[in-house]
Amino acid sequence: MHVATHVADPRRWIALAVLLTGAFLPILDFNVVNLALPAIGRSLDATPGEIEFIISAYAATYAVFLITGGRLGDLFGRKRMFVTGVAGFTLASVLCGLAPSARALIAARILQGLTATIMAPQVLASIRVLFPPAEHTRAFALYGATFGLANICGQVLGGALVSLRPWGLSWQAIFLVNVPIGLVAFAGGLAFLRDSRADHAQRLDVGGVALLSCTLGLLVYPLVEGRETGWPAWLVAMLVAAPGAFALFVRFERRLAARGGSPLVDLALFGEPGFAVGVAMAFALYTLSSFYLTFSVYLQGGLHLTPLDAGLATLPYAVGYFIASLASAKVMDRLGTRALTLGFALQVVGFGLAALAVSHLVAVHLQIGLALAGLGFGTVMPSVIKAIVGGIAPKHAGLASGIVISTFQIASALGVAVVGTVFYSELGESRDAAAFGHAFSVALACNVGLLAVGGALSLCLPGPRANITDAARARAGHR
Repeated sequence: MHVATHVADPRRWIALAVLLTGAFLPILDFNVVNLALPAIGRSLDATPGEIEFIISAYAATYAVFLITGGRLGDLFGRKRMFVTGVAGFTLASVLCGLAPSARALIAARILQGLTATIMAPQVLASIRVLFPPAEHTRAFALYGATFGLANICGQVLGGALVSLRPWGLSWQAIFLVNVPIGLVAFAGGLAFLRDSRADHAQRLDVGGVALLSCTLGLLVYPLVEGRETGWPAWLVAMLVAAPGAFALFVRFERRLAARGGSPLVDLALFGEPGFAVGVAMAFALYTLSSFYLTFSVYLQGGLHLTPLDAGLATLPYAVGYFIASLASAKVMDRLGTRALTLGFALQVVGFGLAALAVSHLVAVHLQIGLALAGLGFGTVMPSVIKAIVGGIAPKHAGLASGIVISTFQIASALGVAVVGTVFYSELGESRDAAAFGHAFSVALACNVGLLAVGGALSLCLPGPRANITDAARARAGHR
């Protein structure tokens, strides 16, 4: 049924807690998985390529189906899709925990990605319906803080579960811990959420989903598997075919839009001032996902830290991210889009110092570099969508946000595939601490280069004067 959007739900703050519990799950899962990758590799005899796919398969699936998941909520009701997504994600987590092989785990991770795309888009959409405009800022701030909290909990909880082996479980516990959280979110969703849907929901673009899935498959699979298999002709052919598949996707979307349909990606948005540059900047930012993989392998494989110690070693980055995310709104208000430039600069300096520290080229503690990088990421991440979507017409804001978030996930999958391949290529057959340190430094240098590109692109976005809010303009007009 349709619910009027102007009526505030008296149980909205309880409902928000339920929604944020659902939003917490995928972020927690992403962080605990990174810390458990070495243990998964040993237990399931996984190849480096399969380890990379455990991350990139989830990210690629999430990227392709995210916008479709949002439209399912518009069509069939956001409460229904949220509880369905939570139930599916919880079940997929059980399948991950019971996976007997690396391939079975990858398949279960793909199912996790699919169910996350049903659940996650309903959180933001439901917040907009549940809360009156005057309370949006507070609700969205709590939403952003949830990501930082999940990041910290993921580092500590993931390391503790793998190290302490509760009930005799090792890496399996990191997936099974999702079950009680998922059950709470499922029961809370049924009890406290009210249903809503869009007045004029757009139809699903099945053809666009299929073509984009094909494009990402042709691109990601060869990049992950090519090094291990010696680049056979069929993998090279897949990689060569990827641009052609992307061209077909673009052509299909344009024709669908011309016929008055609802394309998965409205390509007209890329003609809006700053949007294409902003998406490219977001892409450069989220290739950083490879850092979690390479850092975890370096700490546990090279330095032989326990998963718990590895999680604690990552805390300066996670805490910096959390602190900066709380202050990012004020920084953005003061500096406008130049806050993004500042954030990228902090990451370049922080990760640059970390790479030099690991290589013993500078006498700086690794944790100082990680803390600076975390402050930079926490400055950029909560503000990037606001900066990019700020100049978009309100009727396209939801779709534009979906495109940016999908870009994050595509960048995550490709970052793991490309930078992960660089890491394992540099590592070769060596297994001593120096070899792991060298491979990690080279991989981190790749991330620094991409972040520098992101910082340069942020300078092309409208400056602080272009980010004055309508309210500020109104106040200025009354002076």
